[in-house]
Amino acid sequence: MSTDAIPKQRRAGLSLIAGILWQQRLGVGLGVGSGLLWTSGKIAVPALVRQGIDRGLSGGAPLRWAAYILLAGLFSALFTGLRRYLAFREGRRAEANLRARLFAHIETLHFGFHDRVPVGELMSRCHADLLQVQNFITLIPLTLSNLMIVVAVTGIMLSMQPLLALLALGSLPLLNVLGRRFSLALFPTLRGLQEQTAELASVVEESVAGVRVIKGLGAEEVQQRKLAKEADDVYVMATRAAAVRSRFLPALELVPNLGQIFVLSYGGHLVLDGKISVGTLVMFNFYVIVLVNPLRMLGQIIAQAERALVGADRAAQVLATQPAIVDPVRPLRLPARSRRGGEVHFEQVDFGYAGADGPLVLHDFDLRITAGESIAFVGETGCGKSTVAKLIARFYDPVRGRVCLDGVDLRDLRVRELRQELGIVFEETFLFSESVSANIALARPHATRQEIERAAQLAFAHDFICALPQGYDTVLGERGFSLSGGQRQRIAIARAILADPRVLILDDATSSVDPQKEHEIRSALAQLMQGRTTIVISHRPVTIALAERLVLIAGGRVVAEGTHDQLLRENARYQRVFAAPVLAESPP
Repeated sequence: MSTDAIPKQRRAGLSLIAGILWQQRLGVGLGVGSGLLWTSGKIAVPALVRQGIDRGLSGGAPLRWAAYILLAGLFSALFTGLRRYLAFREGRRAEANLRARLFAHIETLHFGFHDRVPVGELMSRCHADLLQVQNFITLIPLTLSNLMIVVAVTGIMLSMQPLLALLALGSLPLLNVLGRRFSLALFPTLRGLQEQTAELASVVEESVAGVRVIKGLGAEEVQQRKLAKEADDVYVMATRAAAVRSRFLPALELVPNLGQIFVLSYGGHLVLDGKISVGTLVMFNFYVIVLVNPLRMLGQIIAQAERALVGADRAAQVLATQPAIVDPVRPLRLPARSRRGGEVHFEQVDFGYAGADGPLVLHDFDLRITAGESIAFVGETGCGKSTVAKLIARFYDPVRGRVCLDGVDLRDLRVRELRQELGIVFEETFLFSESVSANIALARPHATRQEIERAAQLAFAHDFICALPQGYDTVLGERGFSLSGGQRQRIAIARAILADPRVLILDDATSSVDPQKEHEIRSALAQLMQGRTTIVISHRPVTIALAERLVLIAGGRVVAEGTHDQLLRENARYQRVFAAPVLAESPP
């Protein structure tokens, strides 16, 4: 990392933290105010001890001053509790608000962002980095109250014995220099540590999510070596950070104690010479002791501030990422859905996942799908079949050309409105760790149980759902892996059925279903597809047979259209694509 980049990163993190403090200024202000009252009680005790000693030595009533000290201690204790409660409350509130803000922003970001950034990296930014910010916000009322003690005690000591005070406080400039050097040395090391921690989190997340693949291939040792390497990198960076602390923290802890040595040595001579009282010497010594923890805490806040700035900067980087797929300034509305609504039109579309400068997956792609028509995309692996479906859902925007739904450019529609009109069943089914009914009703959370069960019946999922321990209320495990692949896919199909979409997209939707159940699902899908624009993507002729028209894609273009039998007779490229599968299975 170049040193020129560090100030800019610090400014980004500082700006984010400043915004949080402004939003929570009332709560933080109350915490600081409680700290001020705590400070008044804290600095009153040494002054009362001085009075008690001097009055007691001169024949006064020391018990009365002892009572005053007790009251001051109780007052300080009361506001210690309030100060800490407000400090931790505001810290946790800042963490919760920033996490919600970060998560909401991540959900708005385009698929291209998620293609580049690992899940573990985002998890680290939403947890470990925000925890550093939370700790810093918590320390602000605590640190300011300690700073008030330093200022107040310094003023009292200077007003009473300037020379003795200067001896006691002469180490403060050195403390400031050390703190500044500590801060500059620690920032890049902590940033590297948090980045390495995020990479480790990515490996852990991938290893847990892919445990079935790892075990199935016997690749445990491979992942263990990968994890060990990332853990070693974290260890190295943590050791570097510890080395920086080991160089500076001993000095930061020692410097405040030098003042106590000066007070005892020089103040003792002043007492013997009769220039100050015994109570005054005790008070000065007491104040030096009182200053040790606040000054030590000021050193801690420097380190925590650096960690918080790193974490806030990493969160700010995500928040500064602008979503590529956004709602238009003046959105249009789709025409009212008729019985045959859902016309899709690709007009001279170019698209590549790396943008205009990268390789194109689709080039000069032109196709019209009439409303209510069922169409199947076929072609060799990697030809762009699934990419076509992703453009319809506006997961990505074309580099050139446009995609229209019922005559409206998708970029002129609100993203949410568009996707509410689509039903997508992917080849890889993702189920959430919720009840079966909640998974089916994902797009329509307020659907009735009757509607949910009807969708499940159409997907031939009702019987196996009823056989589960709690039926539709059964909570599924991680990603629904407690179910078979076919069962998960039937729940996903039921989810799409319940959404009642204008356009239905089946991306290898029956790939995990056994032949007997596939026949049942195909019957249900055929009924669902009537009068609804449906796009089928599959390598299996029995699934492709659901469509009225087949479109062969090659080289990012439409190269042939027709029925399965027609293309099989007339198109050599289509014959190559389906030669092997056709021998194994043919459409009924």
